[in-house]
Amino acid sequence: MGDLIFIQEIAAPTTIVGAFFVPHRMGAWYGRELDLQFEVQSGAIEFRNGLKVKLTGRIGKREVSHTTVVTEFERGRVLEWQFQDAYGVRGLQRWEIEGSANGTRLRMRDRYEMSGRFGKFMDWLLTRHAVARRDRNELARLKRLVEH
Repeated sequence: MGDLIFIQEIAAPTTIVGAFFVPHRMGAWYGRELDLQFEVQSGAIEFRNGLKVKLTGRIGKREVSHTTVVTEFERGRVLEWQFQDAYGVRGLQRWEIEGSANGTRLRMRDRYEMSGRFGKFMDWLLTRHAVARRDRNELARLKRLVEH
């Protein structure tokens, strides 16, 4: 099981950072390398507790997708969703936005579990490193967008 936590300082007010946590803006920084598309239940323009979101993208020529369910949302403060994909990977991602001396501190938690012995071995060998790199890149991309 992976349980990764990252903190990103962003030189902008929390209201500006929070504005990037809506379905139509998240694709600009979240999952960019997969060209993720967000399909939001009932076409909602904002997250809410219980909302289902299907994320679909590409790794090479292969399409990947997983469905998330928003488990906690407070505009400009927190977004948490739980997910599961077709390969049995399940977990949660959580972003907490809080003010800091230099603007905003964004805390991201990425917790996931891969099924079976092979999955656990692959997590130890590869997955946790790839997930950590991806998460750091996404937070850095968000920082660049917000501070620009």
